[in-house]
Amino acid sequence: MIAKIGSGADTRGVLRYLYGPGRANEHTDPHMVASWDGFAPDPGRDETATLAQLATALDLRVKQAGDRAPDQHVWHCSVRAAPEDRALSDEDWAVIARRVLNATGIAPAGDPDACRWVAVRHADDHIHIVATKVRGDLTLPRNWNDYPRADKECAAIEKEYGLRQVVRGDHTAAKRPTRAEKEKALRAGHTATPRERLRTTVRTTVAAATGTEEFFTILRGSGVLVNIQHFPSGDIRGYKVALPGDTNAKGEPVWFSGSALGPDLSYPKISERLAATEPAPMGRHSGHPLTAWRQVTDDVDRIPDVLERADDVVGQAHITVLAETLDALPLIAPASHRPQLAQAAAAFERASRSRIRAHHQQAQATRRAIKAIVREPAPKDGALLAILLDALLLAVVAAQHWHHARHHDQQAEAARQAAEHLHAAYQAAAFQPLTVIHQRGLRLTVTVQQRQAALVRQVLPDLAEQILTEPGWPALAASLADAEVAGRDAVAALAEAAAQRELGTATSVSEVLVWRLRHLANLPLQPAPGQPASTPPPVQSARPTQQRRTR
Repeated sequence: MIAKIGSGADTRGVLRYLYGPGRANEHTDPHMVASWDGFAPDPGRDETATLAQLATALDLRVKQAGDRAPDQHVWHCSVRAAPEDRALSDEDWAVIARRVLNATGIAPAGDPDACRWVAVRHADDHIHIVATKVRGDLTLPRNWNDYPRADKECAAIEKEYGLRQVVRGDHTAAKRPTRAEKEKALRAGHTATPRERLRTTVRTTVAAATGTEEFFTILRGSGVLVNIQHFPSGDIRGYKVALPGDTNAKGEPVWFSGSALGPDLSYPKISERLAATEPAPMGRHSGHPLTAWRQVTDDVDRIPDVLERADDVVGQAHITVLAETLDALPLIAPASHRPQLAQAAAAFERASRSRIRAHHQQAQATRRAIKAIVREPAPKDGALLAILLDALLLAVVAAQHWHHARHHDQQAEAARQAAEHLHAAYQAAAFQPLTVIHQRGLRLTVTVQQRQAALVRQVLPDLAEQILTEPGWPALAASLADAEVAGRDAVAALAEAAAQRELGTATSVSEVLVWRLRHLANLPLQPAPGQPASTPPPVQSARPTQQRRTR
């Protein structure tokens, strides 16, 4: 059950909407379910009652207060049940209205001087409560913090009435588009509003830029209108952006400040994140030059362990940089994968913030690698994208558990949704490279296949029979053979790959091990031209490795 509260200065105008047909004729049987004294005129059920009479009765104390009445004297609260909830009776809604009015301080229970109010129902799933904010003693009501108080009461009502318990936030979410913004976007033929489109553009730009100057350069290059505000000293105070062609009634651009797009997109917040993030020289990975792709994958691989072991401030920093990784991927991934990756990034946006303040310096190495990725040619080896998406999927699931453990309900749900989109993107990206590796596995000799099966039974005795019957087993056998040809100890490599993440919840254990093994051993998708076929050496004795659970 959700409450939405607003204010206004036209009592009769609000009533006209509540008792009218609605913007799309969606209002049915408008009628009053309760009022301040039980005797208010109801234009919906009493043919002799009028909207003017009801408005006059509600405004009585406002008129008596004169100049002491607030300009925005109308308090308007809609209370809506979830679509799947059972239909509540008028009597139920009357009780709910009184509880909300009591909780918010508009009309405390038993207070003879409480504000005048009515509750109107014009649909099965919600009511509108309209009150005028002058009490019987001509003072103003004590209704500060009315929204969180109403929200808390709605949560209690859900439990008592057996209704759906809505996921609630911590006031760190980005501002939602207004109804007017949505309708304007639909008229223009867009599914997303300018606010949402600009938010995506700015977040992607933050992920790519190495400094504030480059941030504004990239932003302008994306076709967005940019207006930078300065202090008298010349320092940047803030910025605002607009979409070309999105104008108001006067023909002027509709500007949005960074903070209006998202709490983390104000200029000070962006400047803090972009401090000292020039792409750094890459190191080495298993004796090979460490590309930005491999650096990011290594860093993402470590996120589940960081979230499990580090303090909350460090954990929030890594979740923030995880969101930046998702924001950057649509810039560099093949076009066929971009829609799902963009949806994953958009969903995870809500999961990237909480009331825990991130210590951004804790994740700057990863942030530098992300910025290097967008400057590095996209790899031709399709396995690299699949490997990164596999690591990202595990990290996003770990972020979901992290938020859930801290009762960040909205963030946990957002991470869950992002994981669904990531899983779809991973399946699409993994299909071709996995098919290539799988075909090589089918061409292995029976002797080699038997030797690889023995190796799996030795290292992972508890999971061996499952792995050997999975469709992904030929690809794992080929990857173990590739590792041996590359000079790696297959027993140690498989043990290390298995220890990187828990395997009990994997949909395909063999598939997970393929990508982990190929990443750890730095194995290309295709062997180099002229490379001899794998002839594995005898399997060395090794004790089974215990799996480490990271989530």
